[in-house]
Amino acid sequence: MPSTTILLPFQPDAMTPAQLAAVSYLARYSGHTHELYAYQLRRWFGWCEAHGLDALLGVQRAHVELYIRYLRDCGLRDSSICTMMHGVRGFFRFAHIDGLIPADPAVYVRLPRIHSDETRIQGLDRLELIRFLQVAQTITVHHGALAYLFGINALRASEAAAVRIEDYRETLRGHRVLHLVGKGTKPATMPLTLPVLRVLESCRGDGTEGPLALRPNSGKPIDRRDVYRMVRRIANAAGIPPRQSPLAAARRDHQRPRRRRPPLRRQILARHADPRTTENYDRARGNLDRPRRPLLDRLRVASV
Repeated sequence: MPSTTILLPFQPDAMTPAQLAAVSYLARYSGHTHELYAYQLRRWFGWCEAHGLDALLGVQRAHVELYIRYLRDCGLRDSSICTMMHGVRGFFRFAHIDGLIPADPAVYVRLPRIHSDETRIQGLDRLELIRFLQVAQTITVHHGALAYLFGINALRASEAAAVRIEDYRETLRGHRVLHLVGKGTKPATMPLTLPVLRVLESCRGDGTEGPLALRPNSGKPIDRRDVYRMVRRIANAAGIPPRQSPLAAARRDHQRPRRRRPPLRRQILARHADPRTTENYDRARGNLDRPRRPLLDRLRVASV
């Protein structure tokens, strides 16, 4: 739905209270998060304009519930609806904190429940990982570099696409290290093993600076979408069954220890803020076998 509401630039004298609250809320964020929340708020403002409502003042919980129903009628999935509501709920939460509204109308809004099948979020076992790394090097050196950054160092798609040649020049305590900026603009330093370093040097060639992995055809720097396409090509060439995300190679189930909770070192390697995120990948591989174990145990007891 098109919207004539202008959230930016910051013009206090010409803005409504809702626009000022939106600008104040968006000022907390930058980059892709800022763009995403700005889009979500523009869509909320447009829906309010179409129904003759102020986007902030006088909004009740029922209005937000109707907006969620509108998003569902537009064909959005439950997961997309929850994502679309992140910016809207944050907008009302901070407007309430700042004293602009007496109560938060979105705090008790009922969002769709998302039920994910953990068995589909599997990483690669040892044999699949070996085949993934071997096949990647036969395609191009750029595919090989990405495969090792995912499979050995567990980088995210945006992190691997942003790796530059000068990022792994430094040596600390006898180890070549890779400096990167991770999710949430958090800096990280990761040691590079000899196999990974060998592949990166092969990809670098004679270059001394600039992006490491390039598009094989045009030679231009890759972005996140290119990473997904390249990893999907490697998986198809290696005969690895498709999964929800082609970047499942970065989830190193081939080193899963025999314990219920993943060790702290795995959480640190994956740079997950919450250990439950690491647990989701850690227990996914065995979920297909676990439901039958209690039944087998009862049968053994009955036979005795």
